[in-house]
Amino acid sequence: GIAVGMATSIPPHNVGELIDACHLLLERPDATTEELAGIVPGPDFPTGGVAVEGHASILDAYETGRGGVRLRARWETEDLGRGVWRIVVTEMPYQVQKSKLIADLADLIEHKKAPLLGDVRDESAEDIRLVIEPKSRTVEPEVLMESLFKLSDLEVRFPINMNVLDATGTPRVMGLKACLQAFLDHRREVLVRRAGWRIDRVEKRLHLLEGLRIVFLNLDEVIRIVREEEQPKAVLIARFGLSELQADFILDTRLRQLARIEEMTIENEYKALSDELAALQSLSSSPAKQWKQVGKDLEAVRKALVSPRRTTIAEAVDSSAFVSVEAFIPREAITVILSERGWIRAAKGKVEDPSELKFKEGDSLAFLVPGYTTDKILVAASDGRIFTVGADKLASGRGHGEPLRLMIDLDEKADIVNLLAHQPGGKLLVASKAGYGFIAPEDELLAQKRGGKQVLNGEMLAAIRVNGDHVAAIGDNIKALIFPLAELPEMGRGKGVKLQNYKQGGLADVAVFDGAHGPEWVDGGGRRRNWPDWKDWLGKRAGAGRQGPRGLRKFR
Repeated sequence: GIAVGMATSIPPHNVGELIDACHLLLERPDATTEELAGIVPGPDFPTGGVAVEGHASILDAYETGRGGVRLRARWETEDLGRGVWRIVVTEMPYQVQKSKLIADLADLIEHKKAPLLGDVRDESAEDIRLVIEPKSRTVEPEVLMESLFKLSDLEVRFPINMNVLDATGTPRVMGLKACLQAFLDHRREVLVRRAGWRIDRVEKRLHLLEGLRIVFLNLDEVIRIVREEEQPKAVLIARFGLSELQADFILDTRLRQLARIEEMTIENEYKALSDELAALQSLSSSPAKQWKQVGKDLEAVRKALVSPRRTTIAEAVDSSAFVSVEAFIPREAITVILSERGWIRAAKGKVEDPSELKFKEGDSLAFLVPGYTTDKILVAASDGRIFTVGADKLASGRGHGEPLRLMIDLDEKADIVNLLAHQPGGKLLVASKAGYGFIAPEDELLAQKRGGKQVLNGEMLAAIRVNGDHVAAIGDNIKALIFPLAELPEMGRGKGVKLQNYKQGGLADVAVFDGAHGPEWVDGGGRRRNWPDWKDWLGKRAGAGRQGPRGLRKFR
């Protein structure tokens, strides 16, 4: 890391560019982050690749100290003639294992999750050469790669969080300029402390050399004192005015070595150290000289570490300019099957007789949803979240499927409330166990991440499609209330408004129906019953309602 302390998340950068940016700060301390970013356009990863975050986004990260950068594999199109082509990846994203990437791409092909991808193989020798073949030559190379960037680690995102320790040891988030300035301040402090350490050593050596100069001028007398006197140290100090340090140094030196001492050797070392001491003292007292020396030291680092930039900085890619991958998914009728234990699969066509479906021992049918391979399946959970799963990504209906929890980050304690195929422009009534609810536009419920989208604040009881103009609610107290749908607000997320008022318990079930036909409900035997006199239960939203028809417990 370029800054003092340990970085929380700082991608690697080009040393030469950082040194050039430091030189700019040394020359002009008032330089802006934008000027520095002109020298350091973005991270530089050792494995190369293409950073597609864009200049504005990277500049914002350098200003605030927080952000991220998308890194893509470098690729090129290889023309094989007669309209046949293939993709060759020559540089991998940083920290992505080639073997794992190939395995992931092969898995996409096997499970038909990448409809544009035909084959992938590794032809690497000393250089990276990953060959990707399209399923159809009619597909544009850019469209194929855009789909794979979304589905695999051919594109990864590196966070930028420049949370570093400052000079006082306090962690704080720094922008690029503050980070570089902290580094320069640190280099200056190291320079000053190193100079102070050297001054101390030089002064001690000069002190000893002064004693040797005296010895050389009186060599015979010093030898006599050392040989004949009982306390030579005291005599030397008294006779020549030496310090204890000088006297000890002389006494620790062999007489034979003293005899070989040459005046020129002593004088040359003394002069060289005196000049060095003067230079060090001048450096220690002059901030201007210190900063100049910091710049020279950085140049030494440049010669030892600088290498050409490997990562190309490109502008952010507008994926809307490409045809959606979903456009290449064949539209085929399917039936989505979800079991009580959470196993999901998609059977081809329409399931005419659900009783013929087979499940693992002890398992049974929970939801049966007709749809198409191009649909997005909405999964409503009791923790208030709604997840999105592509119907084309579901396992074949021939087996038992796969656990839904492997596809979404569903909490172990949460239950599935409803499963339905997304209808663009449609609306859902979401209601909590506490008796609150609202109308949610389906288009705002689609989630891009495995964690889904938090929609309802509270324990979700129902998420049903709005097909009608009235709402029927029944509480745990068996009291029913019917009110116009228009009394419910439309919102993207929240707690909602009270549907029905209860002294004890909560909402047992809710339904939306068309007033022209009236609602239906299910009795204890599972038989559907009409409710011809439903208007007798018509009232205002949030009312307590009154005792429902005999046997009424739920609507579905």
